Amino acid sequence: MKDLDGLFKHFLRDIYYAEKQVLKTLPKMARKAGSSDLKDAFEHHHGETEEQIENLEKVFELIGLKARGVTCEAIDGILDEGKEIMDEAGNDDTRDAGMIAAAQAVEHYEITRYGTLISWAKTLGLDEAVQLLSKNLEQERAADEKLTKLGEGALNREAA
Repeated sequence: MKDLDGLFKHFLRDIYYAEKQVLKTLPKMARKAGSSDLKDAFEHHHGETEEQIENLEKVFELIGLKARGVTCEAIDGILDEGKEIMDEAGNDDTRDAGMIAAAQAVEHYEITRYGTLISWAKTLGLDEAVQLLSKNLEQERAADEKLTKLGEGALNREAA
């Protein structure tokens, strides 16, 4: 990480690892969801996450690197917190509200990573990478917005 190119590659590997971990976790969250709308949201985002991984693999290809991740302690911690909520919540409503919070923590982490990567890709002249990363960012923002609507729509009140 001696220069911006090195930082870009490191963060790209970081988000690749994060997306792979999220891909494994989303089916578990869908199974634990008490709300059918929340379950549908997790299942839908699973498909989007598969697309995001494909987009990241295209970025790796563009810059001549093998697609591989580096362990991301931040995403591991966020996912561990989500698992704790799933395991310890007293009822479905509380679990759903907690899973929304945990999923939004994931989305916010991913939004920051994609925003940074897009900025750096612009600086590095990686226009095609900017397009691919921007698609991922748009999906993450939409997922976060959907989770907010689910929570504020009824799920948080039901947990109260």
